[in-house]
Amino acid sequence: MNSAILLISCSDQKGITAAIADFIYKNGGNIEHADQHIDYQTNTFFMRVQWSLGDFKIPGDSIKDSFLPLAENFSMAWSLHFDSDRPRVAIFVSRHTHCLQEILIKHSQNYLPCEIPLIVSNHSDASRNAKEFNIPFYEYSKNPKNKIEVEKKEMELLRREKIELIVLARYSQILTGQFVGAYPNRIINIHHSFLPAFIGSNPYGQAWSRGVKIIGATSHYVTEQLDAGPIIEQDTARVWHRNTLDDLKREGQDLERTVLSRALRLHLERKILTYNNKTVVFD
Repeated sequence: MNSAILLISCSDQKGITAAIADFIYKNGGNIEHADQHIDYQTNTFFMRVQWSLGDFKIPGDSIKDSFLPLAENFSMAWSLHFDSDRPRVAIFVSRHTHCLQEILIKHSQNYLPCEIPLIVSNHSDASRNAKEFNIPFYEYSKNPKNKIEVEKKEMELLRREKIELIVLARYSQILTGQFVGAYPNRIINIHHSFLPAFIGSNPYGQAWSRGVKIIGATSHYVTEQLDAGPIIEQDTARVWHRNTLDDLKREGQDLERTVLSRALRLHLERKILTYNNKTVVFD
């Protein structure tokens, strides 16, 4: 490991930044990146700090214990990570594979610091993508009658493979509360930004018929309330009266693939803190 990453949230108080910097300095660390934010409406302090471990006096497996007294002094909610961490990520996908393809390509180019040990789908369409990238593929057909039983099989697979993060790369199934509750802020989804104005199976058709002038995509963490979790990343594109319905679909898919991959990278680089169903996303 080359550097450590500390994510912090707590009530805003005097001396937090100085205390953290002093802890790193006194133990031989060199701060490489630091960013902070204060939500003045809730008086909440947020911070992400990353420092090199080359000359750091505390071994990596002892940093948590050494930092704990400082964290308790400020009543911090905090987590420690290392840039060498490679979370194990499962990708869930249905028939639209453009987001899956984007993730697999960027992962193969070392753009996404993670492992992808499996792909899960309720259709066979993505099996060729899994085969191309030599990733095990699991197909579980779902319907209202077998959904609970299939989810039990999926969750057992995820536990067995020690999955830390799930990416819904255009997965058409709604996850149950039990499934979502097992992975709080560890399931990332992508959807078109027309919600809730244009809902259902044909949002682009509805948007085109209304003559919209802008389309977009939103990536967010999954909660039990459908498409209402903390937003991680968004993007938009202008469209015109000359654009056909196929133009809107192509532009929308491009937005979906880039927004989801950016959201995934932000999570993997430990740049996100959640609170009050919102996120702080550090640059």
